[in-house]
Amino acid sequence: MKTSKQRIMLCGLGKVGKAFLRLIDEKRDEILSKEGIELILAGIADSSGSASVRDGEIAPRELLGHLESGGKAADYGSFGRDDLDGVDAIKKGDFTLLVETTPTNMKDIGPAFHHMMSAMQRRMTIVTANKGPLVLQYGPLHRMAKDSKVAIGLSAATAAALPTVDIGVGPLVGTRIQRIEGILNGTTNYILTSMARENRCYEDALEEARRMGIAETDATLDVEGWDTGNKIIIIANRLFQTELGPKDIEVEGITKLDLNDIRQAMVNNKVIKLIGSIKNSNGKLVLQVSPRQLEPDHPLSGVDYSEKGISFLTDTMGRVTVTGGKSSPMGAAAALLKDLVLLSRNR
Repeated sequence: MKTSKQRIMLCGLGKVGKAFLRLIDEKRDEILSKEGIELILAGIADSSGSASVRDGEIAPRELLGHLESGGKAADYGSFGRDDLDGVDAIKKGDFTLLVETTPTNMKDIGPAFHHMMSAMQRRMTIVTANKGPLVLQYGPLHRMAKDSKVAIGLSAATAAALPTVDIGVGPLVGTRIQRIEGILNGTTNYILTSMARENRCYEDALEEARRMGIAETDATLDVEGWDTGNKIIIIANRLFQTELGPKDIEVEGITKLDLNDIRQAMVNNKVIKLIGSIKNSNGKLVLQVSPRQLEPDHPLSGVDYSEKGISFLTDTMGRVTVTGGKSSPMGAAAALLKDLVLLSRNR
């Protein structure tokens, strides 16, 4: 088996970035043996600066120890730099692949967009968990990727470990996707399930989700529906070759629901779920996020707690549904690694 080397630049050393480091430390020998892909961590960057090597590599386990003791990229080893940010490091370094895990910023493009554009100028493959650039600047990114003949793997930005885009571009090739429905946010699904199964009010269910680490301290994007909405926008753009943005989707979250709504649905033998949907009507797409009452036979009605699911209705294969997928930083890291391997094969 011919071995290919992937020299990785990792931008973002938060929860997902650290999970990715743990994963490549654990899986690198297996991936080399099975896939013939040698994973070489050659550069890192965070808000403090960057560190990179031209010869050799950065040991993921040693880097994790540095980070967990309070260290940063700029003070790592003898080659940390506080005068070179991620873009500078990408431009100067010797890398083949960018892993982008900086914090998502839905108010502006943040550093992630510039990391990705700089990487494509260097003909680097990209895998990303950051939804911001994919929602706010999908058009420029897509055109740059096409012009540079590089690929962007975005599974980790579209429900992490749950395969969403993968299903549409793989198993459903040759079909016409007529409708997509998804439970794409573990926090809101946990809250709704807890309200229905445990008779908790909305506030108590949200607090329990925070206590369990399922919900962030600020869960606004989740409960107001925009995390689901952003994922739906990305899925629509990739699968239908469009350039839609936040203005092209109608979003309603779960903040107005109370126990009476949940109980009334149960009386009617239905269950309320926050559903993100894409309706394809002769090429015209309608994107929506809203709480919906599902019948018991709906394929997503039994997706509970922090589980997620996505269901495709097609013209020739009928309905295809996938559920599950870990809702955690490790689930996102696993999606990054999956994209990395798949794109390395194609490369």
